[in-house]
Amino acid sequence: MNTTNDNLASPTAWQDTEGDFPNCTDVEVGLKTLYLPIVYSIVFLVGFPGNVIAICVYSFKMRPWKSSTIIMLNLALTDLLYLTSLPFLIHYYASGEHWIFGEFMCKFIRFSFYFNLYSSIFFLTCFSAFRYVVIVHPMKFFHIQRKRWTAVACTAAWVVSLAAASPVNFLISLKEAQNRSLCLDLASSENVGTIRWYNWLLTMFAFFLPLLTVTLCYALIIYTLATGPHVRACYKQKARRLAIVLLLVFYVCFLPFHVFRVARVELRLCPVSCQVKKQIHSTYIISRPLAALNTCGNLLLYVVIGGNFQQAVRSLSRWKWSKYAQQPRSINYVTKSEFTLKL
Repeated sequence: MNTTNDNLASPTAWQDTEGDFPNCTDVEVGLKTLYLPIVYSIVFLVGFPGNVIAICVYSFKMRPWKSSTIIMLNLALTDLLYLTSLPFLIHYYASGEHWIFGEFMCKFIRFSFYFNLYSSIFFLTCFSAFRYVVIVHPMKFFHIQRKRWTAVACTAAWVVSLAAASPVNFLISLKEAQNRSLCLDLASSENVGTIRWYNWLLTMFAFFLPLLTVTLCYALIIYTLATGPHVRACYKQKARRLAIVLLLVFYVCFLPFHVFRVARVELRLCPVSCQVKKQIHSTYIISRPLAALNTCGNLLLYVVIGGNFQQAVRSLSRWKWSKYAQQPRSINYVTKSEFTLKL
């Protein structure tokens, strides 16, 4: 009997692959081999076509571009780049955490997640800041060239995101365990001391600071619209919907992931029981696809921003259909008896 193959085929025989407790059974196997592939697959199937449509709409059907259009196009682009990496993760977890694509792809896939995560956070923060300026201080910034400053802000968001995610390439590497190549997540990788400080820097400056900024911006926007003497009810309703969707992305997708990533890394350095570590690790695993769900949550944001996007989607659909309808077709006419015979 081939014991190596038996161990690989039986999830219950797997041991802890994180290096914390070599004799502690890995109780998160079900989460890794079922939950992660299923949720990542749903995110890919919904997010990939949705973001392709969004990019086409913003690129061809919403000219001339406004500040919000430029930011949303950049957001859709970074989401699409990340979604193209999901099939590799789906295969990795569905096959029982056996990475077959080499060390370069392991680093790239993990890097793409963090790059998308923080570029999305920065783009949404820029979007919130621009809306705050336009609504709360419209006269102060009336003569500013908004498109130019939007382009500068988006470029800065790309550069800062790249700088924030780049250390991942140096902190992550393949690990061989039980005849498997493991492409570990950042919080589970070796060199925990360095990862701890990097994790805190990311969490404080790349998440909590933008979270505070976005929350304050929309609190002030809603307050300004609510107390404004000549503000239409439809504008107030749109602002509330937009604030709800955007804050849901931050508090449902981003917040749990950052909280449990900090807990996961900190507990790896604390003398606590195996069971506590496993419970925190399980919760952290659950929170990881929630962070990826922002690629779908952003689709709701595109719709809520305004009716122009919805009209552009319908216009794009009609254009595609009319183009298809104009294609010459060869029509074969058959009699009723011939049709019956073919059936």
